[in-house]
Amino acid sequence: MIEYERTNLNGVPDYTAVEFEGRRHDYCLLIPVINEGARILTELGRAQKAGIDQLCDIVICDGGSTDGSMKRETLALYHVNTLLTKTGPGRQGAQLRMGMYFALDRNYKGILTIDGNNKDSIEDVPEFIAKLQEGYDFVQGSRFIRGGHAINTPPVRYAAVRLIHAPLVSLGAHQWFTDTTNAYRAYSREYLTHPDVRPLRDVFGGYELLAYLSIRATQLGLKACEVPVTRAYPATGKTPTKISGFKGNSNLMKVLLNALAGKYNP
Repeated sequence: MIEYERTNLNGVPDYTAVEFEGRRHDYCLLIPVINEGARILTELGRAQKAGIDQLCDIVICDGGSTDGSMKRETLALYHVNTLLTKTGPGRQGAQLRMGMYFALDRNYKGILTIDGNNKDSIEDVPEFIAKLQEGYDFVQGSRFIRGGHAINTPPVRYAAVRLIHAPLVSLGAHQWFTDTTNAYRAYSREYLTHPDVRPLRDVFGGYELLAYLSIRATQLGLKACEVPVTRAYPATGKTPTKISGFKGNSNLMKVLLNALAGKYNP
């Protein structure tokens, strides 16, 4: 096990790293979390059962959890490769930038991302890796295409994605996408290191990076596609999401409109 700290990196928040193992595969799976409790541990259990750690390196991108879910001995039991803990400012975008920097520095061929709240079918990771191996640069998971499953999706969320967000992203990308708020994705190294992309910038603090990367690939003539996934919300109780209420959804739309206007382009 190797522990170290990274500070003063351009476009990357300060963070600490605990590498339980070195690089084992050509691809890595980034899982951003903050206080996901039992949800992330259940997700990691599903990944272990499906043998995901035999296909890619699992990297947790923690935003500073205080709920005890990030205990090193527990993560090691679930075959997590590396724990990154953000100590600098920013939210989801900063966590992803931290993970992307780590992954690119380790020379992975491609990077997958998935939420850590156990809503997504982590068992479908092989489908994303297969598309990267076929030469795709951006692979979007979708619950709305043939083979996908949308379970207990809140009606307001369903309408917002299908009628507003996805059509607008598709317009900007010049390619049809159906599930554009879904963070279950994959990116090629070529995409993330393209000189006209530059994802490691401080402007990507929250949801800006996801919106930007949804649009930018096909604008640059890179190959993109969707793969079917399952996203299941709990039938009862509180919906596990970081986007809620009028403010959260209005911020999401503001970010999307900025991305469509090219405001995040380098």
